[in-house]
Amino acid sequence: MKLLGSVPSPYTRKVRIVLAEKKIDCDFEVADVNPPDNPVIDHNPLGKVPTLLLDDGTALFDSRVIVEFLDAVSPLSRLIPEENRERVAVRRWEALADGALDAGLLIRYESLRPKKEQSAAWVDKQAGKLSRGLAMIAAELGDRPWCHGDRYTLADIAVGCCLGWVEFRKPGGIDWRSQYENLARHYDKLMERPAFADTAPPKA
Repeated sequence: MKLLGSVPSPYTRKVRIVLAEKKIDCDFEVADVNPPDNPVIDHNPLGKVPTLLLDDGTALFDSRVIVEFLDAVSPLSRLIPEENRERVAVRRWEALADGALDAGLLIRYESLRPKKEQSAAWVDKQAGKLSRGLAMIAAELGDRPWCHGDRYTLADIAVGCCLGWVEFRKPGGIDWRSQYENLARHYDKLMERPAFADTAPPKA
């Protein structure tokens, strides 16, 4: 298998962490999706990363689809529970973290547009989504050691990737560490895991 992705991408990071935790061998190819003729388009018409190329040539895209596939490939270190309610709870955490990330990414993309084309109202709307998402993550995590249940799951991976990227890019100037001490403790604990430390985004 081969993973097409970028190092700063939080969604690529999510897949790389799952690969590491599951101990699945997979080549990683850094792909720049900005050029119109980028190599991802040949496999993913959306031209987005991460894209996972399977041995039979099938391409999987969207990180949520990829991590579900990878978790089912090997019984080692299951990250998504099998029981329906437990499974949905973990995927809900993932959806919340990814949704907050989507808002943060939109803020960043807007900041890269020419100044005269930027919309302050659009940025404020996305900043509200990101702030509410982080607040909900912090409230639901509380003082518990893990996002869901009594063990490390995909929920923690998704939340960790969200927090790591927001700390890296600081969209809208958001500083979640000073706002939510429990999130800072949780992320620092996650960074003690090799899978998280080895995939950390570069220093801004």
